Amino acid sequence: MPAASTTRTVAVILAAGLGTRMRSKRPKVLHELCGRPMLGYIIEAARAATGAAPLVVYSPATEAVRDAFPEGVDFCLQEEPRGTGDALRAALGGLATDATDLLVLSGDTPLVRPATVEALSRQRRSDGAAMTLTVFRPDDARAYGRVVRDGREVVRIVEKKDANPGELAIEDLNAGLYAFEAGWLRSRIRSLTPSAATGELYLTELVALARADGRRVTAYELEDDAELMGIDDRVQLATAEADLRWQIVEGHLLAGVTMTDPATVYLDATVDLAEDVTLEANVILRGATRIGSGTVVGSGSQVFDSVIGERCRIWASVLESAEVEDEVQIGPFAHLRPGASIGAGAKLGNFAEVKKSRIGARTQQHHFSYVGDATVGDDVNIGAGTVTANYDGRAKHQTVIGDGAFIGSDTMLVAPVEVAAGAATAAGAVVTRDVPPGKVAIGMPARMRDRKARAAEADDEH
Repeated sequence: MPAASTTRTVAVILAAGLGTRMRSKRPKVLHELCGRPMLGYIIEAARAATGAAPLVVYSPATEAVRDAFPEGVDFCLQEEPRGTGDALRAALGGLATDATDLLVLSGDTPLVRPATVEALSRQRRSDGAAMTLTVFRPDDARAYGRVVRDGREVVRIVEKKDANPGELAIEDLNAGLYAFEAGWLRSRIRSLTPSAATGELYLTELVALARADGRRVTAYELEDDAELMGIDDRVQLATAEADLRWQIVEGHLLAGVTMTDPATVYLDATVDLAEDVTLEANVILRGATRIGSGTVVGSGSQVFDSVIGERCRIWASVLESAEVEDEVQIGPFAHLRPGASIGAGAKLGNFAEVKKSRIGARTQQHHFSYVGDATVGDDVNIGAGTVTANYDGRAKHQTVIGDGAFIGSDTMLVAPVEVAAGAATAAGAVVTRDVPPGKVAIGMPARMRDRKARAAEADDEH
């Protein structure tokens, strides 16, 4: 029986730089791509590649990353940002001593794939190298260091500002993704010397140190140049978002989602869509949104952190932190605010608004209406222009409408108030007290009449 592997790989993510070219008070790595901080994508890739929580190196200027990722991540403080070599030195002080392999990623490369990180780690072990670095050939060389090599052996890395014309012509660029033998790295990290120009410590000096020790330094060639594109400003942020957005859209299309115009659909990475969902043009889905099979989200709709059931129709409407059960019709121009819960088979018309309320199964809430802080039963008719007046200037109050009730057009329900099951309000009623079973509220303020008697009067009038 073969001996169990003793390899333990740990990923370190460098996230101590503020990113001044973003021109923002927010740390660069917390700027969002498709609804998530860019650092979140690197954390996810590192965790998937190693099976362990990564170690994120931060500085006092980027301390906000700790609050953004409270779970599943270890952190290490680089007290004074003095370059990538110093950040790696700080990380080694926070790592467990049983780590055999170390991966180093940059916190501003959100498109990196776990498979790439795994392949880099495998190649270093296969080469028996002290260090393996990733080279790529992007169209925009920017400030990337040039990698001088002999075949797969890396001879040195030349920073752009130090390169001569011949070195500037080198197409192999340093992508900033590294794999190290952890034991060798621990023995040599304190040998780094400050740069004469900046006083910073650069981990690229480790190439020369490894070669001085007679150890191999090899190159891993990356085919997809965009995968390790670093983000330094908002132009590059927008470019990366466009690339990532298409990856997300393409994944859903291949999984059975229909999109009538994929170029105008905006999906966060956290959105979950079932098979046979249809998204029309100009749809935006954000956050922890989930949509069930057979649902159509119509053009112009925006959905945030909401759960929508199967076979629903959402038409040019806005949903925020809402729950919608199966076979519901919403819109056009309806607005479900946080806490809205819509029962199966319900229908909400144009300009219907619901906030922090339960709308029962098969209930119909017609146009130009507002239901807030309310519980509405099943099979209720809510007429056009109905408003629950839930705020008295000091506090919010509840409205309760029982099963099968009929709320006439332009009714004003002044909470706290209850309309019993089977009761009704007439058009234009201002309801300031409870409506008992079998009664209809009429007038302003509303008076109570027998609902059956009222129905008989209506028959006489016709």
